[in-house]
Amino acid sequence: MTGLVTGMRSLAGRPGTRGVEIGALLRRANLRPTRQRVALATLLFGNGDRHVTAEILHEEAVAAGEKVSLATVYNTLHQFQRAGLLREIAIGGQRAYFDTNISNHNHFFVEAEGQLIDIPGSSIRVDGLPEPPEHLEISYIDVVVRLVSK
Repeated sequence: MTGLVTGMRSLAGRPGTRGVEIGALLRRANLRPTRQRVALATLLFGNGDRHVTAEILHEEAVAAGEKVSLATVYNTLHQFQRAGLLREIAIGGQRAYFDTNISNHNHFFVEAEGQLIDIPGSSIRVDGLPEPPEHLEISYIDVVVRLVSK
């Protein structure tokens, strides 16, 4: 997984990420680099870390001239998430956001705008966690701090 994350981080922030690099990233994640996966991955990972919904990514893909259905976008986002390329953040069971930053960090959620903002990993401390069952371990803790206008 470390090589995968390193490869993904090397793509972040690079405008115009080449399809070859995206293709290699997908292959390292054991995903076949189909045209649609490459196009969606380029939108996701081509310009730094971001938070997207399927609807946002679908709009961007259509605006970029990609012929892709919303169902395909949903399926692809979930494939990327299962492969470790994205982190899914559910907000109140109403909407799923996908985060290209898979490091352990938390979020502010601006309710009026539906916007997620990263909180640096060391900014929140969680104490008093219960012991998980013996055969399980905690993988990470999601903290979402909701914000509203004063």
